[in-house]
Amino acid sequence: MRRIRWVGAALLGLVLVGCAGSGGTPSGESSRTTVSAPAGSSASRASVASSDWRAWTASYPATDGRCEATAHQVVCRTGSGGFVGRSRSTGKVTWSVPPAGRGKDAELVVDSATERAVTTSGATLSAANLRTGKAAWTHRLAYGSTVPVVLKVADGTVFVLETPTAGAKIITLAAFRMSDGKALWHRSVAAGPYGDMAAFGGRVYTTDYTKVTARDARAGATVATTPQGVECSYLISGGEYLVCTGSPISAEDTFPPLQRLDPDTLRPLRTAKDTGQKPERGVISSDGVLVLYEDSAEDPGGGAWNAYDLVHYKRLWSYDTTTEEAELAGDRFVTFTPVNDAPTRGRVITIDLRAGPKATGAAAPRMSAPYSQARYGEYPRLAVPGGDPDHLVVQAATHRSLRSIALP
Repeated sequence: MRRIRWVGAALLGLVLVGCAGSGGTPSGESSRTTVSAPAGSSASRASVASSDWRAWTASYPATDGRCEATAHQVVCRTGSGGFVGRSRSTGKVTWSVPPAGRGKDAELVVDSATERAVTTSGATLSAANLRTGKAAWTHRLAYGSTVPVVLKVADGTVFVLETPTAGAKIITLAAFRMSDGKALWHRSVAAGPYGDMAAFGGRVYTTDYTKVTARDARAGATVATTPQGVECSYLISGGEYLVCTGSPISAEDTFPPLQRLDPDTLRPLRTAKDTGQKPERGVISSDGVLVLYEDSAEDPGGGAWNAYDLVHYKRLWSYDTTTEEAELAGDRFVTFTPVNDAPTRGRVITIDLRAGPKATGAAAPRMSAPYSQARYGEYPRLAVPGGDPDHLVVQAATHRSLRSIALP
């Protein structure tokens, strides 16, 4: 089953109770989230979380959505713009922030540097203080969104790309200070939420599914656009890298080629040749390795994660699997083993970003033990603390559970 980051899906099932794996009500979300944890962050230890990370399993209610992990706690979005925080050592709820509005929930942004978590519900943007476990601020957006808005955070600012209500013709890009929610600027822009957004290096980037526009992050003024002839349906970013791909929601069976852009000028740079398959989702490491999930447009199902060196413009390796759920942990790529490989299915696997799945020795792939929460039918997701973590959290959607495990 394929999942697109802007769309939540209601699932039916039983809540997993305790470590035994029985009971439950199903998940309600599959939208993507962001955890920001820059190197050298001065964020203090959250007073509402334990200092140790141990193995644990916990259930979560039907109202809770996507969860993310910081170095100090696990943070989950609840219905209508609320939050809960969980102990990193036990998984138990340590604080909660009640819903702030009504409407469809958007992405969850968790920023360790400012100790804030941000989400939206309808036309309400809300933030929680990760240190105190209390509401930090709320802000009314210009439009009530018919689909989730897009959120990105960089340098203490959250950028919001709104989706207008039915009949409205304006897309609003707005910037708010993460610490207190102060509105910094807003612009009416030619952009689309299904092309995503990127923010880094003092700039924020949007696409109207054809051209990319870069704006100054401090004031919102346009500073660059892609030259004529560069096609950009969808943006992927990571580190200081910006890449255009075809759209994951396209109904076509051919796609524009993978294209790296210069973040300053937005001119195209030499880029590795892609497979020609439909691009679904990608992650980029700080040293320029793009790992892109590509699938057949005509016969979707089992696809492959393909790794590309953006600096030396070459394809590094490929890993066939059945999920586009994956994250980065230090110099390793983290995903789930394919459902169609009986000897290894139901596991978390980590792969050296440059050596790939066929590496040996210290760079060889490493797998967790098999367990029910990682099975394909659970629609599992990953919550990985930023930096170079030694643990991660698997969020099972069918039998709603969170499981903390050591990073393989």
